[in-house]
Order: sequence, then structure tokens, then C-alpha cells
Amino acid sequence: MTRRFLFVLGSSRTDGNTELLARRAAEQLPADVEQQWISLAEQPLPDFVDLRRDSDHVHPPTGSVPALLLDATLAATDIVIASPLYWYSLSGLTKRYLDYWSGWLRTPGLDFKAAMAGRTLWGVAALADSEPSVADPLIGTLNNSAAYLGMRFGGVLLGNGSRRGDVLHDNAALARAKSFFAQEPPLARFPHETRAAA
Repeated sequence: MTRRFLFVLGSSRTDGNTELLARRAAEQLPADVEQQWISLAEQPLPDFVDLRRDSDHVHPPTGSVPALLLDATLAATDIVIASPLYWYSLSGLTKRYLDYWSGWLRTPGLDFKAAMAGRTLWGVAALADSEPSVADPLIGTLNNSAAYLGMRFGGVLLGNGSRRGDVLHDNAALARAKSFFAQEPPLARFPHETRAAA
């Protein structure tokens, strides 16, 4: 299967540090790898309404933007969540996109969980803190989401930057970006599964 990368940009501004770092990493992908970039700020999703306990919860989310993102998600072999670190986790725009996964899991005839199994989830994030461990909640969210869906998880490429363009001075992050997508990611596992296997 030809690899196809979907880059989901979760920043509220264009050309921010997270996007710049993601683009540096994407430059290293082979020319035959397809790339699709979607900015959640430019393609805003409506508020997600959780209808799991309602009798009509089987109705799929409607609208052109959810359909665009669903089609792009299902077409991708690799999904890259590019979200700045906001309050130690994902941006609100990014979290809303993941909330829509809950709706797609319950869309009749879609079998979203089976469709996502075996694909790879990646993360890219810029943070203003020099201590990378403050991004653990963001990393945990992506790892656990991948584990739930039976996906592979390539980890999160972290870079440091506050003002626009700062990340381009983070030489360590730029060096990691050169080989970030070259690794062979393992199947994601929940932390308690990892501890049990140790």
C-alpha cells in the first residue's frame, strides 16, 4: 500500500513553530509519499455533540468539514497530529478533531476502529518550556488513542519555541526531524500493558 501522510495542523495561527517543525520533518519523506495538509483553523469543525446515550446517536456527523476530515483520515496510512502544547496538552482545535473520532466509531457501516488498526499515528509539538516532560499529557493522549484503535505510534517530535520561528533555532529538534518519519513505529500500548509486559 502506498504511504499517504495526513498532517492535521491544530494551531490557531499559520506558520507557527509546530507547523514549521512538521514541515521540516515532512521534507525528509520520499517523493513518492503522498502528503495532505489540513489546517483545523482554516477548516473549523463544529462543536462535537456526544450522542452516545441518545436514541438517535447512530446518525453520523454531517457537514462538509467533518466529511473532508473523515475522508482524509480514512485515506491516510499515517496521521500526523501537529499541535502546539496548550496548557500541557493538545490544542482545543486538535481535541475537537479527536472528539469526532468518537462519532466516527459509532457511525453505522464505517467500522472506524477496524479501518484505523495498523495505521500509524505521529505527533509534532512545539512548547515554550525547556523541560520536555511537561508535554507528557499530550504524548499520553496520542499514545493512548493509538493503543485504543490498534494503531502504531511513532512518538512525538518536540521542539522549543514561543515566538514565531523560534523552533528554527532549536538545532536538536531540527536534527531529530531529519529522521523522525524514518523509524519503524511499534504497535501502541497503554502504559499499564507496558508495565505488565516488563
